[in-house]
Amino acid sequence: SYYWAGKVPAAQFFTTVPFGMNAQQMNAWILCGGGMELWKKTYAKFNIVPMIAGNTGVQMGGWYNKEINTMSDLTGLKMRIPGLGGKVLNKAGGTAVLSPGSELYTNLERGIIDATEWIGPYHDYKMGFYQIAKYYYTPGWHETGSVLELIVNKKKLESLPKDLQVILETACMHANQWILSEFEAKNATYLRKLIEEENVQVKNLPEEVLAELKELTLSVLEEESLGDPLFKEVYDSFRIFKEDISQWSSQSEKVFYNSII
Repeated sequence: SYYWAGKVPAAQFFTTVPFGMNAQQMNAWILCGGGMELWKKTYAKFNIVPMIAGNTGVQMGGWYNKEINTMSDLTGLKMRIPGLGGKVLNKAGGTAVLSPGSELYTNLERGIIDATEWIGPYHDYKMGFYQIAKYYYTPGWHETGSVLELIVNKKKLESLPKDLQVILETACMHANQWILSEFEAKNATYLRKLIEEENVQVKNLPEEVLAELKELTLSVLEEESLGDPLFKEVYDSFRIFKEDISQWSSQSEKVFYNSII
């Protein structure tokens, strides 16, 4: 949905926003936390109905041909990165470049861009980025749990018998679960291949860089809220839900993982 930002900026929240929620938290917000109602409201004037239909999970931070040690390393950096993440990069002194997936390899190889994000090890391996980029950075601060959508003409949907409407909704829910499961399984396999077979250097973005990018993200979100009531309404719902669910996860999964790793 973030590709519709030029028509309706609030749509970006229903894919992901930088430093947002992970896949299961996005599912919780959309399906049980009021997100779906806002999603439908966002698309209402276009006569379409959205359905949640997949999630790529947390992504990687991207492929770079230079090391990122401080915020100054982002100055002048030309990176393929869409959505609000691109606006954050611009604010950090870089340049967000929108390129179709079919051009990313050649653009990175020829130096048209200095870096690119795509998805994660599974699809990044298939794209062959390890052949032309020196460093593979984590985490994917810009896309922490990216939702995929199915959009349907509202009038056509409502004209279907109720059982067919339910079948369509059920198929989307199945796809939502399967796609995330597929990404999780295959990302594990292909990360190992990248490291063990292709000798890829996986590097962590420095904590101070992530902290500054997070501050810039908050600034971008506040700026986008000004003069756009719908964006602000969705942002407020997203933000409040994230605060609540983060408190829960910090007392459950975070404690658990810290105790076993």
